[in-house]
Amino acid sequence: MLKKLYFVLGGVGLLMVCGICIFAATEIKNHDKEYFALFGRHMKVFSPEIPSSANFAGEPVPLELTYVKEAYDREIMASTFMQSSTIMMFKRACRWFPVIEPILKKNGIPDDFKFLVLAESNLVNVVSPAGAEGYWQFIKTSGVKYGLEIDTFVDERYNMEKATQAACNYFRDAYKTFNNWTLVAASYNRGIDGIDKALAKQKVNKYFDLYLNDETSRYVFRIIALKEVYYHPVRYGFYLRVRDFYPQINCRMVVIDSNISNLPVFAKHLSVNYRILREFNPWIRNYSLPNKSRKIFVFQIPKEGALNAEQVLKKVLPSETFFHDTLKINEVH
Repeated sequence: MLKKLYFVLGGVGLLMVCGICIFAATEIKNHDKEYFALFGRHMKVFSPEIPSSANFAGEPVPLELTYVKEAYDREIMASTFMQSSTIMMFKRACRWFPVIEPILKKNGIPDDFKFLVLAESNLVNVVSPAGAEGYWQFIKTSGVKYGLEIDTFVDERYNMEKATQAACNYFRDAYKTFNNWTLVAASYNRGIDGIDKALAKQKVNKYFDLYLNDETSRYVFRIIALKEVYYHPVRYGFYLRVRDFYPQINCRMVVIDSNISNLPVFAKHLSVNYRILREFNPWIRNYSLPNKSRKIFVFQIPKEGALNAEQVLKKVLPSETFFHDTLKINEVH
């Protein structure tokens, strides 16, 4: 009798488990239908249209060559679908391009070289695995060669104005060798000697005719793609409001030509803290600034109220238009 009871209970339990599984499977199936219906309605990915022409610093890109067009396509695709990186490019460029552009112009360097710094660091002070540092990604030896002070206390690779000037010094040197801006840009990745030797070995005189390693072969195309997306954001799906951009922060300049034994205390005298001092002067690399030679250092200190996000937004909120190029906002659904 007991065995029969166990058998009946076991059968009932099995039926209940089967029922639950069938119910769960039905629910999952229904959920999947709903999910894929939503997915189909909202998830649409398109291949970006490649422009019919492109140039770097006024030098044409031969898009009629299949391998050139496909290399450009790859970088346009990367800039379009690495959305977070590209949006940050727009945000930071609003703050830094007004600093970079006049320095390039003063040195006779084409304006397109401002996109090279985007390819290098996306306008962030970063350190590469090879030891290149700062916005323009100088290694120590090259930085010193082109006029930057780099030691335990100061690293001017982290000073946008001075690093941009050092980059211009390099560009002028490279142009003397190549007399071609596209090759100058390529050499910033491969080195002047590296590009020069490759040209000689392959018996060509143009960047687009060179067979190079993957990193350098992508490098110039990445710069040109960033330029294209920057100037035509809507074409590639980027819509930003004025308040989305990072504005320049109003600063006063403090000029020092003496030793500073304690930078946190120095910051307090300037009515800021060490964190703010470092944020606005990232070239400082320690807690003191020995200065036996009495070199002039210029510190940027945000003016009163300049760091108040609400106050900054109030200045741009009246203009709530989208950042767009060829399309009108009301045409986009």
